[in-house]
Amino acid sequence: MGRIVAVIGASSNRRKFGNKAVRAFLNQGYTVIPINQSEAVIEGLTAYRSVLDVPGPIDLATLYVPPSVGRVVLEDVAQKGIPEVWFNPGTDSPDLVERARALSLTAVTGCSILRIGENPGTL
Repeated sequence: MGRIVAVIGASSNRRKFGNKAVRAFLNQGYTVIPINQSEAVIEGLTAYRSVLDVPGPIDLATLYVPPSVGRVVLEDVAQKGIPEVWFNPGTDSPDLVERARALSLTAVTGCSILRIGENPGTL
């Protein structure tokens, strides 16, 4: 069974990295859960307002939101019991990564799309 990933900051705009990530993780066999405050469906998948609204476990959260939003959702990620969080370029800050570690989360910085073997330029 594939891993379950929450794409926080998912978007239906196919030019945005929050959308490219949804498609990249799907291409790699992940179960993808889009998280977006205002969209109900992204790439044909049900989107949730928060990871706390998602039934069942999530293995990994990848962030596509600015650090100011990341501070808020990081607390939700910890509360949901998601063990690993990936900070994509533009989403991380030293204090945010430090906070993730203080919450006992595995914090990874870098482009999650590249990390799973996809090329964002081709998506």
